[in-house]
Amino acid sequence: MNSQLLRFSPNDYDSDDVDPRLVRSRNRLLDAAESLLRTGGIEAVTIDAVTKASRVARTTLYRHFGSSSQLIAATFERLLPQATLPPPDTGPLRERLIGLLTSKATLYANLPLQTTMMAWIGLGPFASTAGDRTDDHDTASTLRALRPQKYREPFDALLQSSEARDTLDDVDPDLMFCQLVGPLVFARITGVRDMTQQDCARIIDDFLAAHLRDAPTMHPDE
Repeated sequence: MNSQLLRFSPNDYDSDDVDPRLVRSRNRLLDAAESLLRTGGIEAVTIDAVTKASRVARTTLYRHFGSSSQLIAATFERLLPQATLPPPDTGPLRERLIGLLTSKATLYANLPLQTTMMAWIGLGPFASTAGDRTDDHDTASTLRALRPQKYREPFDALLQSSEARDTLDDVDPDLMFCQLVGPLVFARITGVRDMTQQDCARIIDDFLAAHLRDAPTMHPDE
């Protein structure tokens, strides 16, 4: 039955002559889903609960979102902070890495911590289970796009540049990303400190010193 409804496409919301009622009903649905997600987790975001909290009809909900999974995906996308711009194409590797890491520190400092942590934690298992259902294939793809890969792309691009390949060793890219961004996330979650540009520079310098291609290898007994 739901597949027979005329659904709104994402482009409908960007049109200059969009019906304000269309925007209002979608925002009310997302507001309700976000509130339920914060208080009860993913399991609380059901069609019945969202339509009741938003006072939007079920038929209207299905015109905006094809399923509850698509609604949850849109809610996560609303909660998660936007990725930063790619790093500059010119300049020394060290300076470009410091600039990129500092921009990440600013991003994490300004995000709503509790809500975003909940979104990250819930996103992983939900993306996996959504992919097990044929009708949620597109939703699973959307959720996977919201995973940390979206935020690590600038690092990957920079660490795969010719200068980085000539300068650094062959450490796994996943480990490199964790080594660089991990301290920022830990500091934000624990509240130990606000990471400054000087902190980011120290992280980058330690990282480069550990991964320079010509650096001496330290053995456990040394």
